[in-house]
Amino acid sequence: MSLATDRPRLLVTRRLPPAVEERARTLFEAELNPADTLWSAGELVERASRHRADALLICLTERLDAGTMSRLPGSLRVISTVSVGTNHIDLAAAQARGIAVGYAPDATTAATADLALLLLLSACRRAHEHQAILRSGQWGAWNAWNNLGMDPGGKVLGLVGMGRIGRAVAQRARAFGMRIAYHQRRRLSPELEDGAEFHSSLESLFRASRIVSLHTPSTPETLGQINAQSLSWLPEGAVLINTARGDQVVDDDLIAALRSGRLAAAGLDVFAGEPAFDRRYLDLPNATLLPHIGTSTVETRDRMGMDAIANLEEFFAGRPLRWPVG
Repeated sequence: MSLATDRPRLLVTRRLPPAVEERARTLFEAELNPADTLWSAGELVERASRHRADALLICLTERLDAGTMSRLPGSLRVISTVSVGTNHIDLAAAQARGIAVGYAPDATTAATADLALLLLLSACRRAHEHQAILRSGQWGAWNAWNNLGMDPGGKVLGLVGMGRIGRAVAQRARAFGMRIAYHQRRRLSPELEDGAEFHSSLESLFRASRIVSLHTPSTPETLGQINAQSLSWLPEGAVLINTARGDQVVDDDLIAALRSGRLAAAGLDVFAGEPAFDRRYLDLPNATLLPHIGTSTVETRDRMGMDAIANLEEFFAGRPLRWPVG
C-alpha cells in the first residue's frame, strides 16, 4: 500500500497531543476521537469495522483481549500502542490473526526515571507529611529531633529490573551518592551495569538494599512479588518505590508494613485496578501517592505518539516496525 496514492485507514482511539493528531491526519485517512470518549470493546469494534480500518492507534485504556481481537475487521493489519506497557493487548491473538503490534518504549524512559527519583526523594525526606503539617497550620517552632527524614546518599538502591528505565534511574541516583544493586533474570554486560552489583535472587537484593525501586513489566512471574515475605527481607525502615505496575504489589501486605513502621515509607505512582485503588493508602502519612503520571510531560507524550505513529509509517512502507512488540 502506497502512502502517496492510497492512504491507509487509521482509527485513533483516544485524543492525543495536537502535533501527533496532525501527523496522523497527514499520513493516513485518520478517524480521531476529539471528545476523548472511552469506548467499550463493542464500540471500538464497530468503529473499526465502519472505518474499514487498516490500523489502530490505541492507548493503555483499550483492552484488546482475544474476544475483542477476533471481532476486529479483516482489513486490520497493524496495531500501535502509545505506551511502553503491552499487557492490555492479547499478543497471541494478534499473532494468530497476523496482526503486527508495535509500542513506544524509548519515549517513556527519561520522564519515568525522573518521577521515580521524585518519589524516592519525597519518601526519604517525608515530603508528604511535612506538606500536610504546613497546609493544616501545624507548623511550629524549629526543633532538632522531630519528623526527621533520611539521606539517600550512601544508601543502597536496589533496582528490581534494570532495563532502559532502571538504568536511567541508576544514572540519576548516582548523582545523589547512592550505591546501585539490581536483580533480574539475566545479568547485564559490565558496560550496562556501570558498577552496579548484580543479585541473582530477589531475596538477596532486598536484604542488601535500604531503598527498592520496581522496574519490571507485568508478567505472571512479577504478579504480587511485593508481599509479606519479600517485604520481610528488607531491613527495618526501608523505602519502596513503584513506577512499574500496580499488580506487582499485594496491597494488604504493603499497607500492613507501612502501618507498623516496618517500612519507613513508600512512593507509588501505579496501583492494581487503577484508576480504582485501595483507598486505605490515603490514611497513611508515610505513603506518597501519584495518579500514574510517569509519562505526563508535554515532551514525553508528544514523542510517545510520534513513535507509535512511526511504527505504522514503517509498516505501510513495507519495512519492519521501528519498535515491534516481542
